Amino acid sequence: MIAWLAGPSPWAILGAGLAYGLIHSLLASLRFKATLRGMFGSAVERWYRLVYNLIAFLTLLPVLALSALLPDHPLYTLPAPWKYLALAGQTLAVVALGVGLIQTGVWSFLGLSQALGANSTEPTSMAVHGLYRWVRHPLYTAGLLFIWLTPSMSANLLTLYLVLSAYLLVGAVFEERKLVREFGSQYLRYQERTPMLIPGFPRLRRPAG
Repeated sequence: MIAWLAGPSPWAILGAGLAYGLIHSLLASLRFKATLRGMFGSAVERWYRLVYNLIAFLTLLPVLALSALLPDHPLYTLPAPWKYLALAGQTLAVVALGVGLIQTGVWSFLGLSQALGANSTEPTSMAVHGLYRWVRHPLYTAGLLFIWLTPSMSANLLTLYLVLSAYLLVGAVFEERKLVREFGSQYLRYQERTPMLIPGFPRLRRPAG
């Protein structure tokens, strides 16, 4: 642990990751969106997700840049055959991401459908088919699998992956609260029968609120 945190690089990445998480917690909050709706009216629904995703991408770049450019040192490299098993797992994770995006609706997920006027309102039905039958957040599951199956790990990568994992886990909890407000008892029943992130894992208690 001490060796991993030695030097300024991990702390800089942790600080940048914390700032990234705070910004997105604010932007994703229902209160912030309600404030924007009060200021700009219904146009917010049309552009919110696209602008949110754009800000998410742009503000992630400094965190990635710090991880790539700051002084680093290796922690481990998996030997064969574990290296190839990890790479195979990453490939499956990418496939799962693609399938999950298709099921979610790629253009809607990015916010382009809403911006173009094809779907400017919140969804009125839940996606509970395909990968969503196994976990409530398949995109998060696939993303976590991809990063943690990296066959070669360094101190900067480990710090980055811990930051991203924490962000996804906290984001999932906040998203659950939003979905409960949107779909009510329908989503509560879905929570009861479907794990959050790990298929077959004991279901986590739904967040209050």
